[in-house]
Amino acid sequence: MAQTLPKTRGALTPDRPLADLTWLRVGGPADWLFQPADAEDLAAFLAELDPGIPVFPMGVGSNLIVRDGGIRGVVIRLGRGFNDIRVEGDHVIAGAAALDAHVARKAADAGLDLTFLRTIPGAIGGAVRMNAGCYGSYVADHLIEVRVVDHAHGMRMVSASDLHFGYRRSDLPERTVITEAIFRAERADPEALHAKMEDQLRRRDESQPTKDRTAGSTFRNPAGFSSTGQVDDTHDLKAWKVIDDAGLRGATLGGAVMNPKHPNFLTNAGGATAAELEELGEKVREKVFQNSGIRLEWEIMRVGEPDTG
Repeated sequence: MAQTLPKTRGALTPDRPLADLTWLRVGGPADWLFQPADAEDLAAFLAELDPGIPVFPMGVGSNLIVRDGGIRGVVIRLGRGFNDIRVEGDHVIAGAAALDAHVARKAADAGLDLTFLRTIPGAIGGAVRMNAGCYGSYVADHLIEVRVVDHAHGMRMVSASDLHFGYRRSDLPERTVITEAIFRAERADPEALHAKMEDQLRRRDESQPTKDRTAGSTFRNPAGFSSTGQVDDTHDLKAWKVIDDAGLRGATLGGAVMNPKHPNFLTNAGGATAAELEELGEKVREKVFQNSGIRLEWEIMRVGEPDTG
């Protein structure tokens, strides 16, 4: 890149490959990867950064396809300075880089129920941005407010109501980076909460390919809500069901496969490119539409540019 970037106390790496930072292990380089030292460092960097340079906040890469040509601009990835978890009364305050599972466990230790986070892959920043949820509970049900940093206002607090949550979405403005989230949780017996999470993990491992290279659920459920985990849960409008009904369980393209264990898990079975993964996903969307009239929507975020080489 020809641009001069602001000085920082954190790490600023040019032409940084991103494949090793995503769960699917695909994707080209970022022009720059910025890992801020702390929130003040991030705020100072964004305040001085040329507004014409694109910014992409990246979590732990659990729900992401980075295209083979990489990402133009600055990718911001929060690290150790943003993963603190603390409990104050019935509030759980979690840094954006804290893993969802760690937050659920620490909350349970304190007798607070955020168990729905236990089986959600990724970190809190992404969970808030996507209003992550399962078993009938969502971030929106528990979030009070978030601390964010943007180029125009620096560090500020944003209430949950201002994020206008929907199914797998929020209205977080562009070039805004979540640094911390504050949740309110119901009190419960810590031992019961941990037992509940163990049961959730057991059910997840029975039905999902947790040992394979995936990015979690590929498509949103057409029903418009997550699995409830209850015995009366219906499957007719689940993404996996309409994919299965279209005969696409185990469908392949190059190194990409719709996982035989759970067909809504797009999987890098070995050597897949981002282009193969995305193209297989699009073929699945088209065939499901032809079969059922349902147009699946991507849940995995796809970013960057195709490889033109």
